[in-house]
Amino acid sequence: MASREGQRRRQHNHNLVPLAALISQEARSERLEKPSLRYGNAAQSRKGEDYFLMKTDCQRLPGNPSSTFSVFAIFDGHNGNAAAIFTREHLLSHVLGALPRGLGQEEWLQALPRALVAGFVKTDKEFQSRGETSGTTATFVIIDGWTVTVASVGDSRCILDTQGGAVSALTVDHRLEENVEERERVTASGGEIGRLSIVGGAEIGPLRCWPGGLCLSRSIGDMDVGEFIVPIPFVKQVKLSNAGGRLIIASDGIWDALSSDMAAKSCRGLPAELAARQVVKEALRTRGLKDDTTCIVVDIVPPDNSLQSSSPQKKQSVLKSLLFRKKSHSSNKLSKSLSAVGFVEELFEDGSAMLAERLGTVELSGSKHGTPGLFSCAVCQVDLAPSEGISVHAGSIFSTSSKPWQGPFLCADCRNKKDAMEGKRPSGVRVA
Repeated sequence: MASREGQRRRQHNHNLVPLAALISQEARSERLEKPSLRYGNAAQSRKGEDYFLMKTDCQRLPGNPSSTFSVFAIFDGHNGNAAAIFTREHLLSHVLGALPRGLGQEEWLQALPRALVAGFVKTDKEFQSRGETSGTTATFVIIDGWTVTVASVGDSRCILDTQGGAVSALTVDHRLEENVEERERVTASGGEIGRLSIVGGAEIGPLRCWPGGLCLSRSIGDMDVGEFIVPIPFVKQVKLSNAGGRLIIASDGIWDALSSDMAAKSCRGLPAELAARQVVKEALRTRGLKDDTTCIVVDIVPPDNSLQSSSPQKKQSVLKSLLFRKKSHSSNKLSKSLSAVGFVEELFEDGSAMLAERLGTVELSGSKHGTPGLFSCAVCQVDLAPSEGISVHAGSIFSTSSKPWQGPFLCADCRNKKDAMEGKRPSGVRVA
């Protein structure tokens, strides 16, 4: 009896796989399941204020190739190129600096929307401290596996074209002319909105915010316009099915000439590099070179590197090829069936311009560095002593209603920035 039991145990132990081997297998599986990226860009310059970023070697965990993610971005400057250049050089590092260390992929992706808000606001704050009046849009795309996260201010758009010809916007245009909610927010915060007046009292052109005359309600920089033109981005995060999809990221030189559907249709069936050139070519053919015109095309394709045709298919079943679905607790079987027909799962979306709403709520529990008695500003990441931090949820900097244990917390400088963005006090920033 004992001999048979021992034999069974030896057989069971023989079937066990060492932990190191399991980790290795999971890493190999992750590499196999990760999509391939094919990308290209094209541009025609008129004012020299468009800048872009394409970086495919970023790592969530430094030194770990399996944690690689990619960043693609467009920055359309105005009133000079200084803000666009500064944002291209600093925004990514500010976003990564706002993410807690040592997170796994799923936790990292969940923390990313909040980190993007903090990174955008910190970039804006640092650029404005230079005393320059330039500004820029920013459309910032992070691709990690099949998950696409887009943060944007301004009117440089990002669209998603999937199998079957369904085109979806992953950004919102922050143009005062078209966005009623943004007009109401700006006027409620103290801004004045109107068209440009010429001799005789006639009004021409799009709606603008005064002082400054900016057509946008959100941007980075633009300190001469007013802090109610905020850098808080619209953020959307989606997960693609294993059929993949195509992203088209472009400045308004493209979107003033082409609709989202026109841009997608103009380049279907072409590889990414040629597709970007074709979109620019089509925009120039339609409208001429009236503005800087920049386009990035990114194809997210299955790991076997077989890029499926993105040309429109004939009539399908009642189910469309693209449906955004909120994250749910449905069964794996249902999730797999939805993925098989090309569904895109919507993981996150938020466009609020209120910093407290976007940073959320946390309880005071020490520093992210693990140092007792210290915690960090949620925007600029500087370490604070407990007596220095001001809750982001406090109504006024002098309010007695603040709950001191309820974070996130801001340094005094960032708190001033928050109050100014909400129209509660002037920013105190002066143009050099």
